[in-house]
Amino acid sequence: MSINWYLGTLLMDFRDGRTVEVKEGEILIVPKGVEHRPHTNGEIVFNLLFEPKETQHTGEIEVEQTVKKLDWI
Repeated sequence: MSINWYLGTLLMDFRDGRTVEVKEGEILIVPKGVEHRPHTNGEIVFNLLFEPKETQHTGEIEVEQTVKKLDWI
């Protein structure tokens, strides 16, 4: 789930070809297992993401950027 906080519009592309615009104050819930790609048109966008601790940010692929030890907030 992302909450877009002013400045720009978050664009979320989906595998089926859809693109959803998430504007200030809106919420988008992406169901588990649905491939998606967040991006902007060069605008600055701040969003808040909630997901289970076990969720790998690089999916099933382990690369140099994969975080293995998560920090507590």
